[in-house]
Amino acid sequence: MKRILTTIVLTALITTANSYACTNLIVTNGASARGYNMVSYSADSHTRYGVLVHYPAAVYPKGSMLKVYEWGKDRYLGEIPQVEKTYSVIGNMNEHQVVIGESTWGGVESLYDPEGIVDYGSLMYIALQRAKTAREAIEVITSLANKYGYVSTGESISIADKNEAWILEIIGKAPKKVNGVNVNKGAVWVAVRIPDGYISGHANQARITTFPKNDPANCLYSKDVITHAREHGLYRGGDEEFSFADTYGPADAATIRGCDARVWSFFNKHSSEDMSKYLDYALGKNIKNRMPLYVKAKSKLSLKEVADMMRDHYEGTAMDMTQDIGAGGNALPYRWRPMGFKADGKDYLNERAIATQQTGFWFVGECRPDVPDEIGGIFWFGVDDAATSPLTPVYTSSKEISYHYALGNGSMLEYSPESMFWATNRIAQFAYLRYNHIGAEVRSVIDKHENQKIEETKAIDMAAKEMLKSSPAMVKDFVTSYSVSAADALFRQWKKLDEYLLVKFMDGNTKKQNEDGSFKNNGHTTKIPPTPDFPGYTELWKKAVKESAGERLSL
Repeated sequence: MKRILTTIVLTALITTANSYACTNLIVTNGASARGYNMVSYSADSHTRYGVLVHYPAAVYPKGSMLKVYEWGKDRYLGEIPQVEKTYSVIGNMNEHQVVIGESTWGGVESLYDPEGIVDYGSLMYIALQRAKTAREAIEVITSLANKYGYVSTGESISIADKNEAWILEIIGKAPKKVNGVNVNKGAVWVAVRIPDGYISGHANQARITTFPKNDPANCLYSKDVITHAREHGLYRGGDEEFSFADTYGPADAATIRGCDARVWSFFNKHSSEDMSKYLDYALGKNIKNRMPLYVKAKSKLSLKEVADMMRDHYEGTAMDMTQDIGAGGNALPYRWRPMGFKADGKDYLNERAIATQQTGFWFVGECRPDVPDEIGGIFWFGVDDAATSPLTPVYTSSKEISYHYALGNGSMLEYSPESMFWATNRIAQFAYLRYNHIGAEVRSVIDKHENQKIEETKAIDMAAKEMLKSSPAMVKDFVTSYSVSAADALFRQWKKLDEYLLVKFMDGNTKKQNEDGSFKNNGHTTKIPPTPDFPGYTELWKKAVKESAGERLSL
């Protein structure tokens, strides 16, 4: 989870690439087409298996203890007292419509406490089980970190509920041992509320710079956030000029290009101001030209627009990954790791877009103030690379989840034919071979599915609201049944899509089809197709091969 700070640009880039590099986008009620706070999150890691976790609501006897395990590693950290009552959690959203996401930025190494009991992942899920609002979640996370010791590096954490959306940034305190005991355990932190009508995001780089010290409605912070930095020689200026990000998570050109550029791409598409003035910053050419923490949205964003932003590869920008020969002959907007490479003695980099091949799971959480918690928000959930992965709607009041998304159904080391993660991966791996053809077809199927589900959930909402009036005890069963059946149906559809794509696109060809989508035959038998289409390669690739091969391939 650590990104080692270094003055060597390429080393910083590679280190960031090898960490759990995630992306969060935040849309406030006033910037949303339906008036819902939305948080999107991709959990990106080369070792993370995509599952939908479910923590049912529970009541515990007094004196119960909670065993804490490091998220993503399953390393036992210790135990803390359990509360008497916990709330139901579906994925990263609870029954009170609190949603949480994160991205890791590492920060100053000397602040890491290896003996802490709570890590950022356990804190997120504990907070979801204990908090009814975003502010309560901030209190749970920061108080537990201070009481039991924070065993992670620097984190940005998105936290939203039906009324507010926040970014919390947190990093540990430098350990100080007295008689073998760390008397300095805990964390320093700051949390900023995103104003209504604005959008924000973070992507593995600390984002909060200066912040108001006397505005608890919009900014919260640890009392020692500045003094701790002074005590450890990290800051010497005045309180008003103190920048959390520059002090605890300073960035260089490489980390901006590999991290904050993803937020720039979001702002570039949806900000009311011209973001081209920050392009030199996003490219890492002018790191002092920092983007704002949040910007006003130019128009109200729909759920589909937020989901599609998670599929971004910098298309149409100076960082468009299809515009150099690294995209191969089929416009592939991906670059396999490592992100840096050397050629003719010079260092180069590959872009890191929001959509990436190593995503474990991703989501868009809708916090809906006009929908009772008995029905809940909608947790739109997907697994693997967002660009080739469909979202399925899961109501946060659901009592069960689909087996195809459940923990224990396969792993990163165990293939399961019943796992949506593996079904989605099969399609993604095939799409990467001829992305401009196979990837485009997958995207068309995704769009049709998601647009259908968006309309479908509106009807489910109406039915659930009516049911709440007459048969309130049945509502949770109703939305549970819908959520599970929708996920199950999507799994079956994706299994069939896998088979269909193989038949259509095998051997670099494209089989001809009738208007209804069925495959054409040769006119003599239904078992043999006519000669397929040979789409070949992009013009960019042809010219690159010509330059590389010279006269060897000329006729």
